[in-house]
Amino acid sequence: MSDEMYSVEQVAERLGLHVRTVRNYVRTGRLRAVRIGKQYRIARADLEELTGGPATRTPRPARRRRHVEVSSVVAVDAIDQAAAGRVANTLMGATANRQRGDRPVRIETIYDEERASMRVVVLGGLADTVGLLRLVGALVAEES
Repeated sequence: MSDEMYSVEQVAERLGLHVRTVRNYVRTGRLRAVRIGKQYRIARADLEELTGGPATRTPRPARRRRHVEVSSVVAVDAIDQAAAGRVANTLMGATANRQRGDRPVRIETIYDEERASMRVVVLGGLADTVGLLRLVGALVAEES
């Protein structure tokens, strides 16, 4: 039997669990541990008893996929509040009917009445952002 001891964090990493889950296992008695100061230490044998096998870490395949996100700010000057409202509503409508699994797109619009200017902030994937920027261009040209 090995005298090897693990911290709660090490056990969580080995098992692919959250640290709180391991602490709950300890508190409920599901996993035996020794408290040293303010920290728990788990013996290798106790970890193996919990898992039913050796306490070796099995590497998981990476699940991350690359994605590209764009953040854009469009400034529109000399636009009245009614026109800014129409542009904002049209943009919101354009993103409302997204399909399940589509990357999220976020649009924020800000109107400054004193300056008669509008800011459109778009956060999303490349293709979605390009489409929305073209729509902004068309809507603003139409409102001129």
